[in-house]
Amino acid sequence: MKPAATSDPLAQLTEIRAIMDRSSRFLSLSGLSGVGAGVVALLGTAFSLRFLESAFQDDRIVGGYQRLLHASADARRAELPSLLFLTGGMIALALLVAFFFTRRRTHRSGQTLWSGPARRLAVALAVPLVAGGLFCLRLYLGNEVALVVPGLLLFYGLALLNASKYTLDEIRWLGLTQIGLGLLAMLLPDWGLLFFALGFGLGHIGYGLLMYNRYERPGAAGTSAA
Repeated sequence: MKPAATSDPLAQLTEIRAIMDRSSRFLSLSGLSGVGAGVVALLGTAFSLRFLESAFQDDRIVGGYQRLLHASADARRAELPSLLFLTGGMIALALLVAFFFTRRRTHRSGQTLWSGPARRLAVALAVPLVAGGLFCLRLYLGNEVALVVPGLLLFYGLALLNASKYTLDEIRWLGLTQIGLGLLAMLLPDWGLLFFALGFGLGHIGYGLLMYNRYERPGAAGTSAA
């Protein structure tokens, strides 16, 4: 006599797919890390605005970012070390926040932070970001400062698209959002700092909250899968 089936084939296929995802994709990326990075970006934008207003003196122009766009090449280059220091500080703080929340989530899920998928994710992000950062630096030195913020958004969006195959699917849509904002910023160069705040600030916060509610909040449908 044949024994009765004790397992649902569909459930088995779902479990196999989940195992394959865990082995090929880094699924423990924390949504709270996106929220934290967005808050850092908004604070950095506000601080940058005040810094630009004091660094580039021009009473005829209202707004620190507009003063940067209309400043002389020599004045912009003189402030480049300070701008690089400010940008580096924002990146470092955002990475620390992301590391803290993602490490906490991987610890709770029993996964390792520096796994094979995590390394592939880091490389997929790093290559477009480094290339984009160098490209935007050349734009700044070449007096194309109005294209720096659009370039940052575009390259960051491309980096997210490149990395999305190694992590959660929502990252792809965040990347497309950044690309769209970068294209709009090219058409409205005087509003570059606003687009920076929208993309790196509110964009991260919005998608971070979406990922948290979908995968991390107690009782969320994707909690067990992540």
